[in-house]
Amino acid sequence: MRYGLRAEGPWEPTAGHRFDMAKLLIDPYASRIDRPFVQRPELAERGRDTASLVPKCVVTGPCETAVPLPPFTPGLIYEIPVKAFSKLHPGVPAVVRGTVAALAEPAVIAHLHKLGIDTVELMPLAAWIDERHLPPLGLGNAWGYNPVSFMAPDPRLAPGGLADIRTAVEAMHRAGIRVILDVVFNHTGESDEKGATLSLRGLDNALYYAHEEDGRLVNHTGCGNTLALDRPPVVQLVMAAMRLWATACGIDGFRFDLATVMGRTTGGFSSDAPLFAAIAQDPLLSKLTMIAEPWDVGEGGYRLGQFPPRWLEWNDRYRDEVRRFWRGDRFASGALATRLAGSSDIFAPRRSPSRSVNFLAAHDGFTLKDAVTYRVKDNAANGEGNRDGKADEVTWPGGDIRALLATLFVSRGTPMLTAGDEFGRSQRGNNNAYAQDNETTWLDWSRADAGLLEFTAALARLRKNHPLLTDDRFLTGRSAGAADLPDAIWLGGDGRPMDWHGPDARVLGLVLASDD
Repeated sequence: MRYGLRAEGPWEPTAGHRFDMAKLLIDPYASRIDRPFVQRPELAERGRDTASLVPKCVVTGPCETAVPLPPFTPGLIYEIPVKAFSKLHPGVPAVVRGTVAALAEPAVIAHLHKLGIDTVELMPLAAWIDERHLPPLGLGNAWGYNPVSFMAPDPRLAPGGLADIRTAVEAMHRAGIRVILDVVFNHTGESDEKGATLSLRGLDNALYYAHEEDGRLVNHTGCGNTLALDRPPVVQLVMAAMRLWATACGIDGFRFDLATVMGRTTGGFSSDAPLFAAIAQDPLLSKLTMIAEPWDVGEGGYRLGQFPPRWLEWNDRYRDEVRRFWRGDRFASGALATRLAGSSDIFAPRRSPSRSVNFLAAHDGFTLKDAVTYRVKDNAANGEGNRDGKADEVTWPGGDIRALLATLFVSRGTPMLTAGDEFGRSQRGNNNAYAQDNETTWLDWSRADAGLLEFTAALARLRKNHPLLTDDRFLTGRSAGAADLPDAIWLGGDGRPMDWHGPDARVLGLVLASDD
């Protein structure tokens, strides 16, 4: 049976109320919808009936129960945009290219094994809608960070619903690979006051979204609205969504987009905020891997190193400071040494180096290849006059990808690669390609740099075979055992102890030692 909801109530925007009986609404707890969302102006017009325009929820029976693998600290994370990853993959049958089912194919598993991947991080699978300015430009959202439902998979990625995802996850598990799901619980695709009414806005706008005193929506996300995650019903919804993904699909953990929103309360950010506390006491979720993108765009939104002790966090300072060293910036060696040693300035004393997710490039920003190819961004294809995307990203033409990758694999912490960076993928200088659901973001396997791929795989083997590279302790330069050997010796280009401010400070050597 297919169904939708309607809700009756006052239209009082200054009080946060935006009820409209003409709008058919998605049930926030529905686990399946019958078709993708399509952005239309009528979805935002008050009094315009939308029953013919929005997907219907589908009544389903109980899901089969899937089981996550035992708790585990990732050794090498591989970020995958599900559609872009397999859309052009020659080893994947055409019928499943661009869907989650492609991840179960032998050619995909073999690639992951070649790279030594033990954890994949799937970009969002929940049903999303295009931002309203994209369709007139002939563009579509390629990333999925604009959800309407938190529980129903997007039919474009999983035509068979949760069962498709469970099958793919089980194939990964059999191959010894864990699966982390990227989730967006900071905002929804209903956007700002001019946006569509699709679900939460029509059911209880004042409850689900944070508002200013004058009734305006809070916009800590840059996407028009912000979920009020300090309120019990909103926490309940998010917890139910995470439990569903874990129990119905076997998901082993979650990466949270703009995760600072999760900790925002009336008193400011807190690592003891209601949602963090709920996850910590949950018998299932408390055992899973949790990864924060530790910032949002609101005031006081940068919170790297301030999440609960068990959580991992994306370390953007690692990305920027490693790039600056290889770009040749003056006095960058000290910062590089701190990142090689595990980023103790951020995570010590309560946490270990593995809490730092070290990355050189991610879905958001220049690809690794483009970071050493382009001096400035070229986002003209996004239709925003090249105003979007980070304007001061650390880039320099003529850089060496191999030097960057080698640094990543010898650093203390948890390394992360984004799919395609291991073989030189390019987005032609676009560092905000969210709107490019086309060849700009689709991985071109036919042009993969086989030599770079082999080099990356060799680095992964090197790291796996040498415990000194994966030891989960910060390097201190002091003795770490009975043999009285310093755990790290820093050397300059002349082989003598490093002079951090001397004329040769652009050359850095590191000797690692242990009792054995």
